Amino acid sequence: MTRKKEDTILLDHGSGGRASHDLVKKVFLPQLGNAFLDTLEDSTVFEIGGHKLAFSTDSYTVDPIFFPGGDIGSLAVHGTVNDVTMRGAPPLYLSVGFIIEEGFPISDLERIIRSMKEAAQGAGVQIIAGDTKVVNRGAADKIFINTAGVGVIRDNVDISGRNAKVGDTVIVNGTIGDHGVTILSMREGLSFEVPIESDSAPLNGLVADMLAVSDKIHAMRDPTRGGLATTLNEIALQSNVGIELVESRLPFREGVEGACELLGLDPLYLANEGKLVAFVAPEDGEKILACMKAHPYGRDAAIIGTVVPENRGRVFLKTVIGGTRILDMLAGEQLPRIC
Repeated sequence: MTRKKEDTILLDHGSGGRASHDLVKKVFLPQLGNAFLDTLEDSTVFEIGGHKLAFSTDSYTVDPIFFPGGDIGSLAVHGTVNDVTMRGAPPLYLSVGFIIEEGFPISDLERIIRSMKEAAQGAGVQIIAGDTKVVNRGAADKIFINTAGVGVIRDNVDISGRNAKVGDTVIVNGTIGDHGVTILSMREGLSFEVPIESDSAPLNGLVADMLAVSDKIHAMRDPTRGGLATTLNEIALQSNVGIELVESRLPFREGVEGACELLGLDPLYLANEGKLVAFVAPEDGEKILACMKAHPYGRDAAIIGTVVPENRGRVFLKTVIGGTRILDMLAGEQLPRIC
């Protein structure tokens, strides 16, 4: 009996876009759904002993495993640190699990572990638990890494994808699409006149500074798989609001724009690994922007849009030529094995 395409897992299901969301809602949530999972946040918030905690887990399968600006090890640390941070929780502890293919060079493993150590130290977190499995040659592609992280949220902080409000200012902390173009150029052996490297970075220090100047940050998310456009669609749906972006305000590196034009890619759907998008009360927008620009990971921060009452659950882009473009979720996989 031949299986239909729709009855099997496709690369699209790992894109972070519409296929990923459909898989979660149709396969995972019917069996595993509960009050925590049903929120569809990148990290879950729960209480123990009167303390509010944020917990997240993620797995990393990036190809290639070493790239300009980082590697699979630092990426795994930064990714989980950032997921916990997006709920306003300073991350404290991580666990790590390795699935390693037989024949993988120990020198490469040592390089990855050193990178994880340096990334954890840079983020101010500790790796306190771990596990290693080795599979037969050909049963995995080099190395896969899973990390989980936990942090504690202050009592007055309530940041969630469900909390974006009409009138909110939308801010991104820097240029978009850097990681996705870096991975593509390495994978395909491409070189560009303007050097490009991944933006992989821990954002907990930046977010701590933002929270120190304002208690009116309503929602945050790091736009990884599926890119900025998909992340904004998630928040528009969760908060039941419309989001209007202004194309001329979107920050891109010259090399990323050029590469995307050459290859026919849309940078709004490419992965980022050191970026966040924040929804803040309009009266605090400029204050938070100035705070972000004063931080090394926010130098290129920009106000890129507004939350509007119209077109709830949708994202629109005001183009430089005066038109309006609908930004939907990523429908397919622009670039597999991205993080």
